[in-house]
Amino acid sequence: MKIFNTLTRTKQEFVPLEEGKVKMYVCGPTVYNLIHIGNARPMIVFDTVRRYMEHKGYEVNFVSNFTDVDDKIIKKAIEEGVDASVISQRYIAECKKDMAAMNVKPATTHPLATEEICGMLDMIGDLIEKGHAYVAADGTVYFRTRSFKEYGKLSHKNLDDLQGGNRSLLVSGEDQKEDPLDFVLWKPKKDGEPYWESPWCNGRPGWHIECSVMSKKYLGEKIDIHAGGEDLVFPHHENEIAQSEAANGTEFAKYWMHNAFLNIDNKKMSKSAGNFFTVRDISEKYDLQVLRFFMLSAHYRSPLNFSADLMEAAKNGLDRMKTCVSSLNYAMENGAESDLTAAEAEKVEEAKQFMDRFDQAMDDDFNTADAISVMFELVKFANTAVGEGSTKAFAKVVCDLLLEMAEICGLILETKTEMLDAEIEDLIAQRQAARKEKNFARADEIRNELLEKGIILEDTREGVKWKRA
Repeated sequence: MKIFNTLTRTKQEFVPLEEGKVKMYVCGPTVYNLIHIGNARPMIVFDTVRRYMEHKGYEVNFVSNFTDVDDKIIKKAIEEGVDASVISQRYIAECKKDMAAMNVKPATTHPLATEEICGMLDMIGDLIEKGHAYVAADGTVYFRTRSFKEYGKLSHKNLDDLQGGNRSLLVSGEDQKEDPLDFVLWKPKKDGEPYWESPWCNGRPGWHIECSVMSKKYLGEKIDIHAGGEDLVFPHHENEIAQSEAANGTEFAKYWMHNAFLNIDNKKMSKSAGNFFTVRDISEKYDLQVLRFFMLSAHYRSPLNFSADLMEAAKNGLDRMKTCVSSLNYAMENGAESDLTAAEAEKVEEAKQFMDRFDQAMDDDFNTADAISVMFELVKFANTAVGEGSTKAFAKVVCDLLLEMAEICGLILETKTEMLDAEIEDLIAQRQAARKEKNFARADEIRNELLEKGIILEDTREGVKWKRA
């Protein structure tokens, strides 16, 4: 298995720190509103990475935080006249709903920044003691960026170039800094804001310190994989490396993974441009499994363009897979009870090669685009190889392979029969009776009634099949 490491800018063979185990940290959202589809991409991508690691037999300790104290959270709380925790808890709950709808597995641990303040105070204290941080007159604590000699190794930025023109590290209170490139670890409270006591001042942590502390607490000083969107490479992840390695005296993360940006109709997503969509917005038009399928249709390091046409294409593609699984389930229920025929035994070996090719795609830096292409080839194989006269055993082998691939991608292809309630079952039976009586007007009427209930009927040689619209 090879992973493209942002740190080295090369694909590297994955070798875990501890055999059979993976320690993985993914930066989570700041919870001040409903998550948007840009947030959804890393959630889906790195959930799929985790699932594939588990498929390969690794025990994955997967940590993803919620930033529950932040300027935007505080601003919204002031607007509503409530405590900041009311805002953060509300949107953590909403985020978890959207994650479940996208079939994103809960993390092993979802730490909250506000519950890890003690650890942040300890790490900041260590950095001050080791000379990597200092306290300004107003109690603000800054990290001495130049004290960490390898600063810039992730983003490949040069400190002198940053000093000369790039101001993305600068914050208010710059005149207190020893160096304009130093960044905040702890800052004084403002009126009306939540705060915590510290040896330096009553205040709250800077953004970057929280992930360093939570990763260390729940995964250890050194981890296998640290991941997030490419917008986090600099300064967030660069600063995490500086803090963690300066405090702990060891390499922070072995592999750094970053997904590319998501654009809307070839433009950057923004509220001002009127092309900003939350996951909840998308759920009003599509099952969020379609969004997941769409996100995985491109390699995670490739920019991805979101559009209505591409979402429709994703829906159609996912429906093809669901229809195939439905047909395979029908074959398993109605096929011959005998053992595999000699011809089927040969086809089973052919079918298993699809799994090998799926794994090869995923082993190559989690190339979900190629992996999904293999799934479509398996669908084509299933549609021609499994049919009337096939054994139940053969249909099951093919179906199990497709469902295994789908599980790794987090795609749900099976519609449970218990979801079809008694009323709909009765209508299907009535339609069948109407057709036998050549009452085609009534049969069409029932078909339309079922369609309104979200059930599409398909008349096939094997009988009537249905799927959800």
